[in-house]
Amino acid sequence: MESNVRHGLENVQGPMIDEPMSVDFIEGVSPSMRSVEAVMREVAQSEVPVLLLAERGAGKKATARRVHDMSRHGAHSFRVVTCSALESEKADWAGQAGLLGAGTVFLDELAELSAAGQAWLLQALTRGNGSDGASQSLARLVCGSSRDLEVEMRAGNLREDLYYRISGVCLRVPPLRQRREDIPALMEHFLRKYSRDFQRTVPALSEETRRLFQEYSWPGNVRELENAARAIVALGDETVAMGGLRAMLLRADMGSNGSRVSLKQAARAASREAEKEIILRALTRTRWNRRRAAQELQISYKALLYKLKQMGCSEYRAS
Repeated sequence: MESNVRHGLENVQGPMIDEPMSVDFIEGVSPSMRSVEAVMREVAQSEVPVLLLAERGAGKKATARRVHDMSRHGAHSFRVVTCSALESEKADWAGQAGLLGAGTVFLDELAELSAAGQAWLLQALTRGNGSDGASQSLARLVCGSSRDLEVEMRAGNLREDLYYRISGVCLRVPPLRQRREDIPALMEHFLRKYSRDFQRTVPALSEETRRLFQEYSWPGNVRELENAARAIVALGDETVAMGGLRAMLLRADMGSNGSRVSLKQAARAASREAEKEIILRALTRTRWNRRRAAQELQISYKALLYKLKQMGCSEYRAS
């Protein structure tokens, strides 16, 4: 089995290795992030393996990229390898997982590696051998996981020797709810980012919206905050964007059935509300001539009828 795994690793040309153009890392002002950043600066100057533990969406990839940029490897490539993608396509396990050569490899969600994958990774880290058996230099390795790997190790799901090999320094990136002081700077960054992407003016958020963002528990962390910023910029109107978000944010921590409501769900609700308003404006301008409205909205007539049915407006007729 091991030989098959190594053969697949050496010959992959698939999409498992990702070299992101940019990954956002915004320096924090919160005490929890300041302490993390202090350790990051220290480990960046060494070759010690780094293990990043954090909830999904909290910024493991951005943190790994920051360590890479501050290290002597910063002039070389930063590669992201997702373990779940490797395991789903065992014949194409990322060509030595990109570990050989210069640069930094971020191995994300390590707990999702199978026993065979763990065995290969340990062998590669121990020997640093290429396919011909000759010793080769290894890239800087940073691993990440949304699970507590020490717990996984004790449960027998992760090799103990691999755990100690990759956890020279263990950094726990705090969830966004534990670093609320960083929300304003993060939100401003994402608003500017998507304003550039959509070629729009950076929106100035109302005090109510800022307060809601500060009070929300952010189960999806920084990624969820970024989605909210993108929705606000994309819709071009904070009032419209927050129409669906506001009510859901206010009851996010205590939904009607006691369950949490994610900001992704809220963003979808806001998008539906905005879409409904845009459609109704087009229909008003065309005096409810649905074919003309469909042309103006640049969608098919059939698609417009379907959306009107969803909106409960299918009974209306053109004037």
